[in-house]
Amino acid sequence: MSNSQPTVIARETAPRASVTPTPLPDGLPRPRLAARLEPFDSYWQAPADVDKGYKSFNAYYRANYLPRIPQDRQAKILVISCGPGYLVDLLVQSGYSNVLGIDSDAAKVEHALRRRLPCEVAEVFPFLSQHQTGEYDCIIPEQELNHLTMDETIAFLALCRQALRPRGRVIVYAMNGANPLVGSENLAHNIDHFYNLTEYSIAQVLGLAGFQRVEPFALKLYVFWKNPFNYVGLAVTGVLEVAMRIIFRLYGKKVRIVSKKIAAVAERPVGG
Repeated sequence: MSNSQPTVIARETAPRASVTPTPLPDGLPRPRLAARLEPFDSYWQAPADVDKGYKSFNAYYRANYLPRIPQDRQAKILVISCGPGYLVDLLVQSGYSNVLGIDSDAAKVEHALRRRLPCEVAEVFPFLSQHQTGEYDCIIPEQELNHLTMDETIAFLALCRQALRPRGRVIVYAMNGANPLVGSENLAHNIDHFYNLTEYSIAQVLGLAGFQRVEPFALKLYVFWKNPFNYVGLAVTGVLEVAMRIIFRLYGKKVRIVSKKIAAVAERPVGG
């Protein structure tokens, strides 16, 4: 029997999530998130100097996310776990006029409000539960999915699907378990990291939540072209990743994405 891993294929149909969030007294789903220190609905990766992060994250999101966001500048976009508004800032600069960022931490949102960015304080599950009429064209959480448990993840993605218009897209990411150098450390170094994903399992999770046309992609780290060290890092990690893919093939595994973090874009099916 072969132990080769199936290649990820974009899905036209997918099973619906079977997870039911814990109901609030008023009937809205609002589970108590399992993360103890770094809950999913707030952003935890900003540098100590928050203001310096706007420039660096602008370059990072421009390279990784902007090509996958709807080109229509009138598209209605929701950024979850927006923190100080790094992604919201890029979207506004890029001409998007219908953007909203939410984060559960008022102190982080305050940085965004000082820059007059369209952000507000909100917890993700109650917010999404009140926006289940298919109004958004794109939903993007800035925080890693793995700050949720697997049940929380599928429940969250199912809420995202219902908040999107048909053919609307979600862009999500997590720590990549396929990288043998950092995969296990990514999981172990933070008690609020509940799992790793791979290109295959990230498609499974999105499929369980009812998404189709799942397209995994690597998140690029070295996108700072004015920094000479960027090219060194790009060359070294490029060689290492080629070697990793060869080793996986020798073990019968068709693993394509071995970056530190893995992302995927998926869409809500028409009628689903």
